[in-house]
Amino acid sequence: MDKLWKGRLDQDIDALAEEFNNSLPVDKAFYAEDIDGSIAHAQMLGDCNIISEQDSENIVKGLVEIKSEIEKGNLIIKDAEDIHTFIEKQLTKKIGEAGKRLHTARSRNDQVVTTFKLYTIASIKSIKLVLKSLIDTLIAKSSQNLYTYMPGFTHMQKAQPITLGFHLSAYAHMFTRDLERFNVALKHTLLCPLGSSALAGTTFAISREQVATSLGFDGITGNAMDSVADRDFVLEYLFAANTAFIHLSRLAEEIIIWASNEYGFINLADAYSTGSSVMPQKKNPDIAELIRSKSAKAIGTLTTMLTLLKGLPLAYNKDLQEDKELLLNCEKDLLSSLTLMDKMLQTATYNADKMLASTKSGFLNATDLADYLTQKGMPFRDAYKLSGEIVSYCIKADKTLEELTLFELKSFSTLFEQDVYVAIDIKEIVNKRNSAGGTAPQAVEQSLAQLNKKLLDL
Repeated sequence: MDKLWKGRLDQDIDALAEEFNNSLPVDKAFYAEDIDGSIAHAQMLGDCNIISEQDSENIVKGLVEIKSEIEKGNLIIKDAEDIHTFIEKQLTKKIGEAGKRLHTARSRNDQVVTTFKLYTIASIKSIKLVLKSLIDTLIAKSSQNLYTYMPGFTHMQKAQPITLGFHLSAYAHMFTRDLERFNVALKHTLLCPLGSSALAGTTFAISREQVATSLGFDGITGNAMDSVADRDFVLEYLFAANTAFIHLSRLAEEIIIWASNEYGFINLADAYSTGSSVMPQKKNPDIAELIRSKSAKAIGTLTTMLTLLKGLPLAYNKDLQEDKELLLNCEKDLLSSLTLMDKMLQTATYNADKMLASTKSGFLNATDLADYLTQKGMPFRDAYKLSGEIVSYCIKADKTLEELTLFELKSFSTLFEQDVYVAIDIKEIVNKRNSAGGTAPQAVEQSLAQLNKKLLDL
């Protein structure tokens, strides 16, 4: 096939090298954005009298037709080294000589990055919609479970009693920060590089601002060399995606644990579970496990992109051809993982009785026993030590703190009175942790209200 760049070269490229160089299998995903960028460029060339008004109109008409033919399946993308070459050749075939004028005042360097930015902008907007849906589900489930009591853990050991609503709302806050990170990535992506040409700008009297406005950018990039070499927007996208994946993986891990026979806190819908080929009793949380595994892949995309950029001199280098597949793979996995996590949470049921029963073991109220003694006048460090001794006594006696008689408690300290049983009641412990951001139902409600308000601006 003829190459747009063959002017300097006498010999054909080696067949294996040509296959190695070909990016069409990946960048054909960007055909719509490439055409949109070319339409804006052609209109600007006509308006600035760089090409004739008639040529500009013919180019735009031809590009619109090509886009429609691809969308309808009447034009198959093939036999080109990249999507940009394919579209330009199809345009010239359709409208003749005027098609060859499209590339005036631009390079594939600024064309490629503009196309990629347009795709990234659309991708971020799609991810934000799915993220918001997941956050809405987490907020709804949190609101429904303000009084569903369960153990809170540190070091995977039972620590203090909390509620399921409080636990799920923690993830709502995590994913809201992911929304903010994608907004930062979007802000930096919304600067148009088209018109930077190969690396040094162009001698033609173009209007970069017109192109930027027509394509929906917020403005133009400030340095042509940086414009064609910059892939910070890909790094920021992949970082935001990776952080979201880490949060998804942590939530998936907890769902897997909660769904185990040992915990039994959650029942996943059959639609998001699988069975075993040999053990008929099994119901496996495979979707949660796969979400957890996708995060490992995502980390690979960010690491690859960071490594790819770290030694690149300015300006454009062909290494940057590899960036698109990284983003496409990460995008596909993130959209499906967010959507499936959302559906899993919407359809899951929670075993409130098992969660409450689990709070009865593990001495989750030991801190409150110490707080009780502190409020009665004992120094906290002494109260802490004495509470530990009481827990040790309970373990030997096979009792919980609530099961100790007042006589037994008074043998440790005369400060104990009948009101100690209210102080160490699991529900009372949760309900009185009403500090901002705490687990008490009222505190969680306030936190969710603030989160809902924040989401309006995201």
